[in-house]
Formats: sequence, C-alpha cells, structure tokens
Amino acid sequence: MSEEQVEVPAAEPAVDVDQDVQAEAMTLEQRQEALKQSRWNVFLWLGIAVLMFGFALFPMSFDENYDGFTNSAEKDIGLVWGPSLPGEDFMDVPLTVDAKVQNPPAALDVHLAAYALEEKDCAQNLGTQTELARGGADHSYQYELHEETPVAGGEYTFDFKLDPGHYCVIVQFVDSNGANIGDSRTSMAIEGAVYPNQVIAGVLGLICLGLSAFAFIGAQRHGGSVKELLEGDLETTETKVLASISNERITAGPAGPPGASGPSGPPGASGPSGPPEAATPSSPPEEHKVEETAVEETAVEQPVSVDPVGETGVTYEPTENGFFFAKLADGSYEQTVYVQNEDGSYAPHEE
Repeated sequence: MSEEQVEVPAAEPAVDVDQDVQAEAMTLEQRQEALKQSRWNVFLWLGIAVLMFGFALFPMSFDENYDGFTNSAEKDIGLVWGPSLPGEDFMDVPLTVDAKVQNPPAALDVHLAAYALEEKDCAQNLGTQTELARGGADHSYQYELHEETPVAGGEYTFDFKLDPGHYCVIVQFVDSNGANIGDSRTSMAIEGAVYPNQVIAGVLGLICLGLSAFAFIGAQRHGGSVKELLEGDLETTETKVLASISNERITAGPAGPPGASGPSGPPGASGPSGPPEAATPSSPPEEHKVEETAVEETAVEQPVSVDPVGETGVTYEPTENGFFFAKLADGSYEQTVYVQNEDGSYAPHEE
C-alpha cells in the first residue's frame, strides 16, 4: 500500500437558490397568481389590523350616582386585565372617570378627589386604603385631586393607569387635607371607561399593520414583473413588420450610384479610339470608375408590386411572411400592413 496520502475532493457546499432567480423563472400565470395572493394578503392583514385597533379602543363603561349615606360616588368596576407588570409602566390599563357636579357643598374650601383602589370587596370600610392612596407610595392605591373649586354644572375628569386586578373607584368632595366634607344635600354623577384591551389589541394591530405593509411591497414587486411581461407581449404584427422593413433597408444600402456622378468618359476631342492616356484632367480616375461599377453590380433592388388599379399612385412593396407595405406617390409609407388577395388586389391585414 502506498504511503502517499490520497486526497479526497471536498464536497461542494450546498448553495441555496436565490429567491430573485426563482422569481425570474416564474411564468406570467405564476406571477399573476402571486400578485393576486399578495393583494389579498394586503387587505386581509389590513382588515385584521383595523379590527384590532377598534377592539383596543372599545371601553368597559360604568356609571354611578352620589350616595348620601357614604357622601361619595363609589363603583366596583370589577376585574381589570392586561399584560402590565406590578408597578407603573407603559402597559398599564387606562382608566378615565368623568364627574358631573350637580350640587356641590356650600363650604369655602371644597375640592373634588377620586380614588382607584385595588380591592376585591368594595363594600368594606376603605378609610385605610384611601390614606395609603393619598400618601402615593403604593401603585395599587391611586389618588387624584382637582385643586379648583367645583361648581354646579361643571364636569371634571380623572385619569389613572392601573395594573391588572380588581378595583373600586370612589369620587368625593374633600377639603385641602383630603377629608370628606360631603353631605346629604350634595349631588353628582360619575361616568367612567376602562380600556383593558388597549395594549394587547394595540400590539396585535401594529403587527398586522406591519404584515400588511410587507404584503403591499410584495404586491408592488409582482405587479412590476407582470407589467413588464405584458408590455413585452403588446408588440403587434404591424410593429414587427415595420421593424423588419427598416432592418432590410439598412442592410441593403443604396439602390445604385448617384445620378450626378460626373462625366463617364473623355471629351469628344480625343476621339473614341484615343488611348486612355489622352484623357483630359476632367475625366474621372480609373479607380473611381471601378468603384462605381462595383456598386452597380452589388446594388439590391427591392421587388415592387404596382397597384393594379393604377390610379392612386400607390405601390406595394413586399416584406417577409407575405406582407406588403403601401408606398405613396410622395415616397412615404402607410403604417398599415397589407396582404394580397387571390385576384391580385390588396387589403389591410387583420389579426
């Protein structure tokens, strides 16, 4: 056995087929189907995004009137859900409370305050929890005070950001120290709205909106490809025949030498039998004559068919594939392609 090491050729790594190459290999029908699917995806994801945003903005509403026994408007709003972590963060659930004052207390130092307390039993005495809320140390017990003095007919709004949990909402007339100063003669009504789906549905709506944007980009790309393929197939028979005639004329060159090519021989004074050397300086050089003869021999004459009627001055020049073009008396051409009938007449070609 030889001691020489046998080199084993390394296997070539598998190369992924480029998606652009695959796209170029697609047929017109496949591109049209991909364009249709992309457009459906645009509307599908856009519709889902609209539904998600609408669901995010749909509130859980509540309302309550002033209670003369507790001298406040209290409402158990139930469970508030959401993805928020404990503490204040951007995923907290919004809570809005609108207080409509009908008859405020007659005291001089009067303010309007609202509490959002995370408690399951709203019927219990919540004095301790309201004190915690006024201290502001716990995010589960929130407090908001309007410094302005409420007036009859006034509307005042309170905004809170809540963690998931069970909440009680309380609105009271208080003094500067936060003590409840309402009585049985005062009255007001509250209306509120909680948006527990705002964060979840909003995030899902943004994701669907992004997918719709990607689908739109794909639809634009497929639409451009389909447009290019369709424009390439729009070339009519007339256009092809015109291009063929132009190419033939350029290839054939001039039909012969110019008419004013100068004298073709020596002057009569030298006589027809005179030697070539006796030619005067005005006679054309021998080399020029040879070139003219060569041009005449190589000139290509296009076959021409004359209008059988003979009255319009139109001639029909044949092209490839049995088509004819009409040449007018002024030398210009019609843009219509003709075919020859069995009786020798010509008629416009119809596809």
